[in-house]
Amino acid sequence: MMGAPYPTKKALKERIGQPLRVIETSMFGNEFRPNGVNYVVGPDPYTSRKWYAAVTGKDGLIVAVK
Repeated sequence: MMGAPYPTKKALKERIGQPLRVIETSMFGNEFRPNGVNYVVGPDPYTSRKWYAAVTGKDGLIVAVK
């Protein structure tokens, strides 16, 4: 699961149409997929996990947040 440096899930939803910013946390390589679903946690993947989301992307842009 990747980190998303947005303070709230609502703030992430307000960024629909913009590129998704993520913090890669896997030691096995990049997890980010520009097309498809990315699962993220925010606001910090290491110390402050307050919300989770499934973000659908197309060409690296946010299309939907669930």
